[in-house]
Amino acid sequence: MSATMESAVEPWRQYICRVCGLIYDEELGDPDSGLAPGTRFEDIPDDWECPLCGVTKADFDPYVKRAAAQASSAPANPPRGVGIVVVGAGLAGWAVVEAIRAADAGTPITMVCGGKADLYNKPELSLALSRGLTASSLVRESGAAAARRLGVRLCEDTFAIGLAPALRQLRTTRGALLYTHLVLAQGARPALPAELPSALCWRINDLATWGSLQERLAQRPQRVAIVGAGMIGCELAEDFARAGHRVTLFDRQTLPLSGLLPEPAAKRLKQSHAKLGVDYLGGVEIARVEALGDGAKLLETRCGRSVTVDHIVAATGLATDHRLARSGALAFDCGIKVDPLTLAASAPGVYALGDCVSIEGATCRFVEPIARQADAVAHHVTGRWHEGYRHSRPAVRLKSKILPIELSGAPCADGEWRIIREDDSFLHMEQWRDGTAAASLRVGTAKAASFFKHGAHA
Repeated sequence: MSATMESAVEPWRQYICRVCGLIYDEELGDPDSGLAPGTRFEDIPDDWECPLCGVTKADFDPYVKRAAAQASSAPANPPRGVGIVVVGAGLAGWAVVEAIRAADAGTPITMVCGGKADLYNKPELSLALSRGLTASSLVRESGAAAARRLGVRLCEDTFAIGLAPALRQLRTTRGALLYTHLVLAQGARPALPAELPSALCWRINDLATWGSLQERLAQRPQRVAIVGAGMIGCELAEDFARAGHRVTLFDRQTLPLSGLLPEPAAKRLKQSHAKLGVDYLGGVEIARVEALGDGAKLLETRCGRSVTVDHIVAATGLATDHRLARSGALAFDCGIKVDPLTLAASAPGVYALGDCVSIEGATCRFVEPIARQADAVAHHVTGRWHEGYRHSRPAVRLKSKILPIELSGAPCADGEWRIIREDDSFLHMEQWRDGTAAASLRVGTAKAASFFKHGAHA
């Protein structure tokens, strides 16, 4: 049989990135990276990189969506009896539901979420505008369809407002729910400084909000101010600029991502943004924001500078809402404190994972660990043995086409950064502390980075 005939007969397959959750669909390909629709996974070059996080095809696994639940084991309309309650329908919430169903097809599961619970890959939001995507095109599966497939009772547009662990009861805006086990996966919310009025600022932390901003920006090229030059702020600045908008990026630090990157790398990032037309205003603090009569907004800094824009996007970090945890007297330290092996919270029968947790005093706002966390939680709430979750800091990757950045290891405030290799297109640095390399940083094009990783030396 010819390759063409075989391709026509063999069904299209999907592969999921273990790091960020991106799904590569053979039928759709990845045109932005030069992979035409219909490109089989085995035909992808080995040095192809995930468009979201930069890993290669070796970090992708076959993805097969779980089949619809059978009526005899997990009915499409499960009973309202006491079972497992999951709060949150983001990546972590659906990941733990999938893991529970893989371990136990019959236990009742109720999911409580404040929106529609549609499944989408949140990291895609920071590069979707320049790719011409819409909110609807980012949805992998509707929340209602996923609930039917997994046999979940879905409580949409419902908010958890109180917790009584002694009664095993969760209070919601639609009444109280009893549970055998409670899994908290409500994520984190944008932290908004007092000088940024919520009514005048966009906070891109969910698909619905991003979709509303995308509809506005689709009308014409506009002026956008992004406050905060951390990971999300830098990614959004590049994405909006590539989509044709005029971007001004504000930050208290003189260089972007300076809380994470050493000065030589941060300077390269600023220069790459400038090539795209991004105006970086560093070393400033926003003093006030004023709404103008034509729908525009005026930003004034404490040093007297002012900028008029059409939209303001706040990228000033995330914070875990403590109200639900406090109502149930759960231990809290910048997030819900959990056991590092079991992810159990301080109250019996309560577990947590994803952005809302604190592990040994540190928040865990990375996508890569979610699948492993979900597997550990699922085993514990279904009474199955598990070796325990092992937390490790994943590599940090900036989603940038013009300047890929990868930081691995455990950088520390008192470490010494050393330049290992430096040229016009690539920078490799290592941070040393107490005679040991603690972190490694690579900044530059994928080709240069790949060349270095395979053993070439300057």
